[in-house]
Amino acid sequence: MKTPFQNQAIYSVLLLTVFSLAAFNESASAQGIDARKLKRGREVYEHYCVVCHGKNGDGKGHLGLVRYTIQRFHKRGLLWYFLPADFTLGVFKLRSTPTGCLPTDEDLMRTVTMGIPRSGMPSHKVLPEEDRRAVVEYIKTFSERWQEEEPCDSISVPRRYAWVGSDTSAEKGKKLYIKLKCWECHGYTGEGNGPKADRLVDDRGNKVIPLDFTTGLLKRGLTPESLYLTFTTGFDGSGMPSYEDSLPDVQMRWHLVSYVLKLMGRTKSITIGSEGTLHAGE
Repeated sequence: MKTPFQNQAIYSVLLLTVFSLAAFNESASAQGIDARKLKRGREVYEHYCVVCHGKNGDGKGHLGLVRYTIQRFHKRGLLWYFLPADFTLGVFKLRSTPTGCLPTDEDLMRTVTMGIPRSGMPSHKVLPEEDRRAVVEYIKTFSERWQEEEPCDSISVPRRYAWVGSDTSAEKGKKLYIKLKCWECHGYTGEGNGPKADRLVDDRGNKVIPLDFTTGLLKRGLTPESLYLTFTTGFDGSGMPSYEDSLPDVQMRWHLVSYVLKLMGRTKSITIGSEGTLHAGE
């Protein structure tokens, strides 16, 4: 037979559960989201994501806490220890939107689906699309930015010029690389060993390791269009700026792409003289 104290405790737990579910549904309703979809998103998140990103989305899951205490180091551009994203900040690196903007739902879907090379973020393309879209909605509940800000339009990547990857274009890109002081972080030879490399920190105060281009590894992808998009959007929160304003001429951005492709040893992987198009975020 339960004591009055035990009955009160059970009643309190049940009452707390009811209030939590009510608040959850009210939050979903306020955002115009199907509560069932958000509930499924939470289930997916707690099964696949919470171990790194934490229950509160602050990047302090079980693995995240361990990695907060371990000094990161790199070897040939590979991060052996990394810091899971803190969704409460509402700041995302991989976006098709201008710097300072939130990513689109499709940007988040792409990251969830494909994962992020050079990080511990795996691909989840084996999950049903419905589950991936549900977890995207749930991730958006961690930051108030999603309720306070209007979404930005994606940046369309213009048609790639036939000369991208050529020696002439790469030489022009090298001059821009020096003028824009990319070398201060990435080094003159692109090996991530510039004079500021050891002093870089992100928005959370954690050490940032500049990319070693000579490894040929990129988080967004290896196409010229992926590089162009990175130079245009920047990697918010990481110290990697957008060049949309400082290089308003799109040809200059393509020249910079050519030089970085040369540093990566990938100029032979694209067909010089061919043109291509890429829609936003692809």
